[in-house]
Amino acid sequence: MHWNRVRRAHSLWCKSLTNKTHLHHPYNIPVLHFITMSSLEEPLAFDKLPSMSTIDRIQRFSSGACRPRDDFGMGHRWIEGRDCSTSNSCNDDEKSFGKESFPWRRHTRKVSEGELLLRNFSTSGRSSTVSVTLRESNKFQEHKYSTISNENGIPHSSNKISRGIPKFVKMVEVGPRDGLQNEKNIVPTSVKVELIQRLVSSGLPVVEATSFVSPKWVPQLADAKDVMDAVNTIDGARLPVLTPNLKGFEAAVSAGAKEVAIFASASESFSLSNINCTIEESLLRYRAVTTAAKEHSIPVRGYVSCVVGCPVEGAVPPSKVAYVVRELYDMGCFEISLGDTIGTGTPGSVVPMLEAVMAVVPADKLAVHFHDTYGQALANILVSLQMGISIVDSSIAGLGGCPYAKGASGNVATEDVVYMLNGLGVKTNVDLGKLIAAGDFISKHLGRPNGSKAAVALNRRITADASKI
Repeated sequence: MHWNRVRRAHSLWCKSLTNKTHLHHPYNIPVLHFITMSSLEEPLAFDKLPSMSTIDRIQRFSSGACRPRDDFGMGHRWIEGRDCSTSNSCNDDEKSFGKESFPWRRHTRKVSEGELLLRNFSTSGRSSTVSVTLRESNKFQEHKYSTISNENGIPHSSNKISRGIPKFVKMVEVGPRDGLQNEKNIVPTSVKVELIQRLVSSGLPVVEATSFVSPKWVPQLADAKDVMDAVNTIDGARLPVLTPNLKGFEAAVSAGAKEVAIFASASESFSLSNINCTIEESLLRYRAVTTAAKEHSIPVRGYVSCVVGCPVEGAVPPSKVAYVVRELYDMGCFEISLGDTIGTGTPGSVVPMLEAVMAVVPADKLAVHFHDTYGQALANILVSLQMGISIVDSSIAGLGGCPYAKGASGNVATEDVVYMLNGLGVKTNVDLGKLIAAGDFISKHLGRPNGSKAAVALNRRITADASKI
């Protein structure tokens, strides 16, 4: 009898809240939350609700390329004034990813009258929670936020993380230049040329061939002219070269370069240690290079280093990165690569940096260039793709580093990036098998294991399968 009275009292209390019919917890306990949660999270108890500062951080760290349109009742677009059409993949999101896709960014708002918590339990036992109003229930059914993707009830997470990711990603291979410039031993010209040939034959559309810098500063690339003489006849890919100043640009043009790149820093200290001048002085140099390039109809790519952290200054403000990127864009760079030179970035620091940069330069003009010092490169690439970036720099076998950034390990391995993109269903037109063979080739020459985890794992599997025959 006691429990019957409790249940009746509880039922009357529920009706008094809204005077409407409610959806209830499976055990008839109504639950009201003041935040919406992704289906990958466990429900929060009232005594564990995050503070507003925590919610703000969550919102900053997780986002798709575009937030859902207002007609879903979820607020304004992710970047004010930026329409979904600015992303090269947003236009067909619903057609491409179907009813299972959902916006990556979470939202906070109070529960209005008639708004209820709907809890769905999957067959695996994990619960997913979403907030839905009665008046939006029809739209909710049309645009499901579910962990289940097929009739067997098997979770399918790829749709959840794929919303906003471009359908095609352009890979920019930097191994022959950025990868080999940090080697202690000089790599023979013939090996460099064969590496470039192998990379191009794998389907990579852009392979950075070398750098026309002073041999005094980078002796590993002193054979730049010889390399260019040998690869100029290779078809099927663009072969840009790095030029630090007008003198380097003129030498590159004489060697037959058809595309060049310039590099600035978002850190004053790193600019002084790397190219021996201030940021403003470097920009002045590059205006001379871009002006000369226009006269020769040669496209110029821009690099910005230390976009997240500096080995001297520590964290770099996103506003400084945005300033340098805008300057390079205004002087004529057709594409600007954002480099995490020392590899300290995480999605938490990469997102605000990209937000600042994308506020001044279109996303389709930006590339990301991550070093894997702390093992964060793939995570940083993934969140960059979700924000609308569709160009990724990488280095075969994870070669590279920075001669002026102590402790900076190699770039993210091209094989690992392509493997991840293949898993996401993103096209690159790159043959992973040929890529792995190219990485094995240069790793064997350097006398050390391939730095790509995907390459090592796939090679082991092939060896194991062969032993069973």
